[in-house]
Amino acid sequence: MELKHIAIEERAALLPALLAVWESSVRSTHDFLRKGDVDFLRPYVAQGLKEIPILLCALEGSRPLAFLGMAGDSIEMLFVTAEQRGKGIGSALMREALARDARRVDVNEQNPQALGFYQHFGFEVASRDEVDSLGLPYPILHCTLKK
Repeated sequence: MELKHIAIEERAALLPALLAVWESSVRSTHDFLRKGDVDFLRPYVAQGLKEIPILLCALEGSRPLAFLGMAGDSIEMLFVTAEQRGKGIGSALMREALARDARRVDVNEQNPQALGFYQHFGFEVASRDEVDSLGLPYPILHCTLKK
């Protein structure tokens, strides 16, 4: 496995594979989503993948297994395919994000495994919103790195 920063101009070719990583991850970890939410969210995720300033990708050859997106000091997205979960790929991406000064991350309150993952790396809940950034009824926990 190789960790690689994917430049914005390189992303179009990888977009279908990155969206497949996202969908695999979400379907295995976000059991709280309502029917149709994955289809509703897909275009937002695609746009985010095209625009996120830093996109780190775990690759096996040219096949993405996981990715992490950062804007400034904030981790905006971290997704690992269902079959690769628990193999250390997410942790490798997190270590790289922390080396790049990641200090904030938002996590769905209904995803306790993700919250535990971030807490393992030293993040703690700083605040909570009742709905997500799209106004959907999925509370968001805003986490910051402990000082």
